[in-house]
Amino acid sequence: MAIRQILRRSLSSERKSAEVPKGHLAVYVGESEKKRFVIPLSYLNHPSFQDLLCRAEEEFGFHHPMGGLTIPCSEDVFVDLTSHLSRT
Repeated sequence: MAIRQILRRSLSSERKSAEVPKGHLAVYVGESEKKRFVIPLSYLNHPSFQDLLCRAEEEFGFHHPMGGLTIPCSEDVFVDLTSHLSRT
């Protein structure tokens, strides 16, 4: 599955960074200017987050310009989604 390959590449590059705690993943979000967010890996299991991953796959394939997983949505939408997921 292509999403798994994207995540594996992102996870392997993020392991090199001491700024990402164990059990988390750094993602880049934004439509024009990208902002870095560190999220729990558990978010990856939620259907709403998986929809974002599918959009990332459609838009970027395996080439993510920021070097990590890039999510193609507005920062506001991403913050709303992650706020909802943190309460569940």
